[in-house]
Amino acid sequence: MEKVNDIVLGLDIGGTTSTFGFVDQEGNLLAEDKILTLADEPVTRFLPRLFAGIRALFDGLKAGYTLKGIGIGAPNANYHTGNIENPPNLRWGPVTNICELLKNEFKVPIVLTNDANAAAIGEMRFGSARGMKDFIMITMGTGLGSGIVVNGKLVYGHDGFAGELGHTLVNVNGRFCGCGRRGCLETYVSATGIRRTVYKLLADYMDPSPLRKVAFDDLSAEMISEHALRGDKIAMLAFEYTGRILGMKLADAVVHTSPEAIFLFGGLANAKDLIYQPAYQNMEAHMTPIFKGKVKLAISGLQGKNAAVLGTAALIWDELEQKT
Repeated sequence: MEKVNDIVLGLDIGGTTSTFGFVDQEGNLLAEDKILTLADEPVTRFLPRLFAGIRALFDGLKAGYTLKGIGIGAPNANYHTGNIENPPNLRWGPVTNICELLKNEFKVPIVLTNDANAAAIGEMRFGSARGMKDFIMITMGTGLGSGIVVNGKLVYGHDGFAGELGHTLVNVNGRFCGCGRRGCLETYVSATGIRRTVYKLLADYMDPSPLRKVAFDDLSAEMISEHALRGDKIAMLAFEYTGRILGMKLADAVVHTSPEAIFLFGGLANAKDLIYQPAYQNMEAHMTPIFKGKVKLAISGLQGKNAAVLGTAALIWDELEQKT
């Protein structure tokens, strides 16, 4: 008789696409797929398409696998309640108990958190934080997310929304943020933030740059990185400025939890030394003396992998193991 293999489903719900895949306990991604989220749709129309996609993917696996649980990453996700609350890019209403809705369909344990928290757990289980108990994960995509691990446990806080370093302040009179405040870190350090920086630099400097011919909506972090590597002054200054702000705020973050390491993940992290060098130099320059030279800054071990699926899979694997 064929041995039954236990697997979990990792699901990442985004404003544009929702990605899902089946993962075993060793972190092997056995199958993956995605569907359009169609953010303007109500959740009642999204779920049947999601369920059909998941079942089709499972049916494509070889016989003998058993689904043990589902981990979900989503915007404004509350680990304690299983709710997605007032998601900024989804027209689902103020509160959606996504865990209950999926549990009704699949009859397995389900756990939920935001994408940065899931990435942190993925880093701890499948990435470069294996064996670490104290570290910080920074995800730099459209915005800036973070997951903080202390003594081997993710920090959720009393309401489930702790650890949002992207919404710590850089400048109280600074750039407007989608959260309603001004000067949040993610308005400077993110794919969107560096685009805003480029346009500020183009206004402040007279130097020639191919970026002057690029419309804001067409500009991307990858494009800025490519021009920086070619020696474009505006692009290089944009990364220096972004790295400086990131490094200063990481130095602040260190005093709260004294992490062993800080990992950078996401689109901006693909720029590697362009963002890493100024971030590390400024982190060390502004570090409280007792912490100098003690904190490792590194690119995520999940960079280039499907971290959204691996992270949410790690989330549910951890949850299942804690209950055994």
